[in-house]
Amino acid sequence: MADAKISAKNLLKAEKISKTYSNGSEKLVVLDEASLAIKQGEIIALVGPSGSGKSTLLHIIGMLDTPTDGQVIVGGRDTKTLTDEERTRVRRFAMGFVYQFHYLQPEFTALENVVIPQMIKGDKKSDAEKNAKSMLESMGLGHRFEHRPARLSGGEQQRVAIARALANDPKLLIADEPTGNLDPDTSDRVFDMLLKRTRESGAGALIATHNMELAKRMDRILTIRNGRVYED
Repeated sequence: MADAKISAKNLLKAEKISKTYSNGSEKLVVLDEASLAIKQGEIIALVGPSGSGKSTLLHIIGMLDTPTDGQVIVGGRDTKTLTDEERTRVRRFAMGFVYQFHYLQPEFTALENVVIPQMIKGDKKSDAEKNAKSMLESMGLGHRFEHRPARLSGGEQQRVAIARALANDPKLLIADEPTGNLDPDTSDRVFDMLLKRTRESGAGALIATHNMELAKRMDRILTIRNGRVYED
């Protein structure tokens, strides 16, 4: 079984990633030999207009989709050589995901939504609850432990989603427009907490955003143009 650990020097390398969709005789090239590397402790912004391929690239890097060509190297191995079980293990133990929509489990409380991924990992319930409470308190949600998602505001729901993504101490955080559904003030507050928690954890992060003001607060900005990745 592949080790879920990721090396510190390069958490992940994507090399000449291409993705083409076919519709009969027509072909749509979304990514065309896009390459990037993510190192431990750096937070990278991924920008580009809608339809430029940001989400597609994130899905491929997160092993939620496969490239038409190219390599995603995690832990020194080409992810195409991993079994389904190995890929699941890497996603579960080494990566954290935050999406534009929070995708919380509606039947569970905020606390339970953060506890469950840790228990799936194998942590004791008492340890998982202690860590979840600490994570939520750091997100300003110490008074919301027992609230289900329907009773939380949009900003609160997204903060729970961030706590859930970071609860298993991932080495790599992948976020796709994590504040895209929030008003500007709430977006700023949530993004502040996302950056703070990510930096404290020492994780690397790749965050897709349309908001250039947010992008400028990260360590590097990568732009997708014509299916390729360029550093600004």
